[in-house]
Amino acid sequence: MEHRPASFAVPTASDSRPPPHGRRGVLARLHARYFGSIADGVITVVIGLPLLLMAWFFLKWALFDAVWVAPEGAACREAAGACWAVVSEKYRVILFGTYPFEEQWRGFATIALWLGWGLASAWRRVPLAVRLWGWVLVAAVTALLMRGGVFGLTFVSTDDWGGLPLTFLVFAGTVAGGVPLAILLALGRRSGLPIMAGLCVAIIEGVRGIPLLVVLFFAALILPLFLPPELTVDKLLRAEIGMIIFFAAYAAEVIRGGLQAIPAGQEEAAKALGMPYWTRMRKIVLPQALSVALPALFNDIIRAFKNTTFFSILGLFDVLGATKAALQDPVWVRYGLEGYLFVFLVYLVFCLGLTFHGREMEKNAWRRLGRGEA
Repeated sequence: MEHRPASFAVPTASDSRPPPHGRRGVLARLHARYFGSIADGVITVVIGLPLLLMAWFFLKWALFDAVWVAPEGAACREAAGACWAVVSEKYRVILFGTYPFEEQWRGFATIALWLGWGLASAWRRVPLAVRLWGWVLVAAVTALLMRGGVFGLTFVSTDDWGGLPLTFLVFAGTVAGGVPLAILLALGRRSGLPIMAGLCVAIIEGVRGIPLLVVLFFAALILPLFLPPELTVDKLLRAEIGMIIFFAAYAAEVIRGGLQAIPAGQEEAAKALGMPYWTRMRKIVLPQALSVALPALFNDIIRAFKNTTFFSILGLFDVLGATKAALQDPVWVRYGLEGYLFVFLVYLVFCLGLTFHGREMEKNAWRRLGRGEA
C-alpha cells in the first residue's frame, strides 16, 4: 500500500525572495505614491506643476538674481531679485535695536550663549534638571550682561535694550515665571476651599477674556497712574509681569487637563499612606499630569515666544520692532520684504528648535514614568 504524507508543507524556512522587478528604489516608491493610478497622476500634475513654478520663481528672486552686498543700495535698485544687502547693512540694528554700539559685544555673547546651551540641551545625556537649571543660569547671565553696572560693565538702561537678546529675555522670564504660576492656578482651581477656587477661576477666566495688548497696555502705561511714584517699577518689568500672568492663565487650563487625566485613586492611596498634600502633588500627581500636558503646554510656550513681538507697541524694540526701526532708513525702506523675511526665518528656526526640544522632553517624561514612547 502506497504511503501518503500527512502534509505537503515544507518543514524548513524557504530562502527570502527579492521584491518584484521595478518596485525597488526611490523612483519606484515615488511612482507608487504619486502616480499609482490615473486619478493620482492627474492630482499630482494639477497641484505639483503650479508649486514647482512658484518654487522656481521664488528661488530665482531669492538666490539667482539676488544682491547680497550693496553698501549704498545702488546695486539693489538695478537688480531684479531680492536685496539681502539690507540685512548685511542693518543686522546690528535688527539684532540689537538701540543698544549702544560699543557694547553690542554683549548682545553677541548673549546670542552665542543661548545657541550654545540650546544645542547642549538637545543632547539626550544631559539630565533634565541640569537643562532646566542651565536655562535659569543662562537667563540670569543674559540679564547681567544686558544691564551691566557690575564687573566693570557699563550700565545700560532697559529703555536701550532691544533686538534678539530682549526677545530671549522676555521669553525666558515669561516661561520661568508663568509655568509655576500656572501650576498654582491649576491646583487652586481644583482646591476644596471655595474662596481659593473662586479666586483662581476669576483670575483665569478674567485674563483669558482680555486681549494680550490690553494686558500689556494696562501693565506698562495705565498701572503707574494708580501707584505712588515710589512704588513704580521699570516699564520692562511691568510688561513682563503682564506677559507672565497672560501665559499662566492659558497654561493653567492645560495643566488642569493633565491633572484630570490622573486617576483619583492614586492620590487617595497616597493620602491613605499619610502623605501631606504638597508631597502627594510633588511626588505622584504633578509628574504624571505635566507629562500628559506637555504637548499642549509646549504649544503655549511657542506662542509665548512669538508673543514677544507685542513689546514693540510699548516702545521696546524686540527683534521685530528693531527691524521696523532699521527699515525707516530712506536708502533701505523699499526693501522691507527682505527684512521681514529675515525675521520670519529667525522666528522659524527658534520655534522649530522649541518644537524638537518639546518632543524630546515628552519622550523622556514618558520613559521616566515607564510608559514607553509618547
